[in-house]
Amino acid sequence: MTVHTGRITVVGLGTGDADQLTLGVWRKLQQAKRIYLRTDQHPMIHMLKENNIAYESFDAEYEKNASFEEVYEIIANDLIHQATERPDEEVIYAVPGHPMVAEYTVQLLRKRCPELGIELTITGGESFLDQTFTRFGFDPIDGFQLLDATSMTPGMLNTQTHIIIGQVYDVYTASDAKLTLMERYPDDYQVTVGHALGVMGQEKIVTVPIYELDRIQDYGNLSLIWVPRSDNEIVKARSFERLHEIVAILRSPGGCPWDRDQTHASIRNNLIEETYEVLETIDDDDPDAMCEELGDLLLQVMFHSQIEEETGAFSIYDVIQAINEKLIRRHPHVFGDRDANNAEEALANWDGIKAEEKRMKGIEPEEQSILAGIPRDLPGILKAWKLQKKAAKVGFDWPSALDVLDKVQEELAEVREAIESGNEPEQLEELGDLLFVIVNVARKLRIDPEEALIAATRKFTNRFHYVEQGLRAKGKSFDETDIIEMEALWQEAKKVLKP
Repeated sequence: MTVHTGRITVVGLGTGDADQLTLGVWRKLQQAKRIYLRTDQHPMIHMLKENNIAYESFDAEYEKNASFEEVYEIIANDLIHQATERPDEEVIYAVPGHPMVAEYTVQLLRKRCPELGIELTITGGESFLDQTFTRFGFDPIDGFQLLDATSMTPGMLNTQTHIIIGQVYDVYTASDAKLTLMERYPDDYQVTVGHALGVMGQEKIVTVPIYELDRIQDYGNLSLIWVPRSDNEIVKARSFERLHEIVAILRSPGGCPWDRDQTHASIRNNLIEETYEVLETIDDDDPDAMCEELGDLLLQVMFHSQIEEETGAFSIYDVIQAINEKLIRRHPHVFGDRDANNAEEALANWDGIKAEEKRMKGIEPEEQSILAGIPRDLPGILKAWKLQKKAAKVGFDWPSALDVLDKVQEELAEVREAIESGNEPEQLEELGDLLFVIVNVARKLRIDPEEALIAATRKFTNRFHYVEQGLRAKGKSFDETDIIEMEALWQEAKKVLKP
């Protein structure tokens, strides 16, 4: 048997219409020795005053504290203290609307009172949601979300349901809500703002495009925003779920014959090609093209995941879960209790956790080759660079770039000998050695050899285009010129074009 050390009764004051206040709540208020209000900024307070019902409010705490969370903690602690100090007296706590709708203090009391042996009773009142459904005229069975404007994020928004946004206290909160909504909806999408719904003489309803949300006046404790559910294709197109749905349709029996026929192997090279197309947009500093190409790359991830989802192995949501968990696990200096004051310490954390993960899989990092972990199918230059970096970590390295240049001369001489001998297998081997050591030069100079080669090919392309254009200007084709004329145009290009 639980021994109670105090009593707290939470009552709902409803939306502000006196006719909607329940008889039970009104009797509680009339009989109470002590009433605490979360806020006295509510239309029902005039009834307390007219009937000489005394009360205390916590409004002063909103002025003294920096966040709502701090205020709610203080209120809950104070109510618990009052109940404990006066175990034989019922503490009445009155809140706007319904106690179980958008009342964080009530949730705190529900959690703590049982632990402290305090009897907690919750008596309902009309919720602002009742008036919302009535005044805006939609049926909640169609689906709706109730969100807090002070903690809303784009990821919370389900555009296929009605969305009610509460706690829109002022124009600044409305502005935050506007920016969040604009991540998922067109700027001119029509939303409705309701002030004091159902309160005679105070109710105001206005419909505006999202971008005007923070230009409306009269925001306060009884304000909310209604975002109607949408079948708008633009809105749907901005959701991850729609992408998942489209890929599944393409692979379905009624979808695209070509998409249905694809396997991991058949679209393997697409993944590589799309990656390089993204890199090209990065090099060109072209945000519009980058946006498009990143979408093409994401499609490859979705496609491979969909193929596995059809076998029951995993889905794209498993992929997302795995990477989320990995990012949190490998950043304990952000999400945990470790420190990292610079990039080197952060990388040390990352490497240490990777080693722990391998041990959990039965792999001893100390028994692995220093060169382990480099993807088998990396492009040759990039793979050579990574191999050299790993070897250098254990001291297997040239002292300086100049020392490597001496090795370049040695390998170049061996290539020359192989060419003179006419031995083709030897030519292949020696040319590979030369390329490998040139990559070493780049590494010693802290230059990404892949980037250096890409820059050189871009420069070659631009200069060759200049030669082509020069010949066209003369009315000539390559069949009608010679190396002397092309070289002259090439030298011109070197002077005219930027590197």
